[in-house]
Amino acid sequence: MQQKKINISRSSQLEIFGDKNQNLDSLKIYYPKLKLILRDEELKVIGDDKNIKIFLESWSTIENHHSKFGSLSVIVLKSILENKYHLEITKFVKDNVLLYGNKGRIIRSRSLNQFNMVNSIDNDDLLFAVGPAGSGKTYTAVALAVKALKEKRVRKIILTRPAVEAGENLGFLPGDLKEKLDPYLQPLYDALGDMIPASKLTEYLEDKVIQIAPLGFMRGRTLDNAFVILDEAQNTTEAQLKMFLTRMGKSAKFIVTGDITQVDLPKHQKSGLKLALDLFKNQKGISIVKLNEEDVVRHPLVKIIIKVFK
Repeated sequence: MQQKKINISRSSQLEIFGDKNQNLDSLKIYYPKLKLILRDEELKVIGDDKNIKIFLESWSTIENHHSKFGSLSVIVLKSILENKYHLEITKFVKDNVLLYGNKGRIIRSRSLNQFNMVNSIDNDDLLFAVGPAGSGKTYTAVALAVKALKEKRVRKIILTRPAVEAGENLGFLPGDLKEKLDPYLQPLYDALGDMIPASKLTEYLEDKVIQIAPLGFMRGRTLDNAFVILDEAQNTTEAQLKMFLTRMGKSAKFIVTGDITQVDLPKHQKSGLKLALDLFKNQKGISIVKLNEEDVVRHPLVKIIIKVFK
């Protein structure tokens, strides 16, 4: 019997092995002739030379994938263990760079479902991207919009959110209407700040090439040659979502993002997003991409938090 020791930091352990070491359990099942012992910051692999060698080949792919994307989903691990990694996600690994952002920052899709968003909006003009907090749906949507603007496929970007009070009261916030609403729109400003230099972003905002506004400001408009994102759409009513979707003009791309587990509407109002996901299922020209905790790219503990609150 031989033994191989692999050093893995604690932070990497959670990203590679997942919540409750589910990926480690999968490795143990897939390699029954090996004994895998994870202790502190070390993984011991015990067995004969042949099986250790096979394991290390898979482990090399696991490490390479983790170093690029900071995570290892169940789907990716399965593809590696079944020797389908290149068939399933080589294109994702190779082509997942969306654009080069502020100060040369590389903006990329960091999970298969985020990559599915990219492919979907290329093929269809309306995309619904739903998933939990931190799954990258809003960030990816904004990156796709900036990419389209830089490539001159659209003339403007319009980002909007419903101004729904998430346990807070707008009336008690200081300032004028814009100052009251800006906190709701801040995540959109943050994403843009990663992708566009500050001076250029200011210019775009002043010239209305990029417009950020609450959903109510969309009423009566026809949005041509625009990339339009409705964020936090779970907090729209049926009437609001219908109003938004019917703003679509010529040569427009629409992305609707939301998390149907975090609806802040009053109890007597139903989420328009939930209804839309049923109505537009299997509708030609409309894509629906569902993200999950495997797509979360924030702190590794966020995945655990999402599972606990399900």
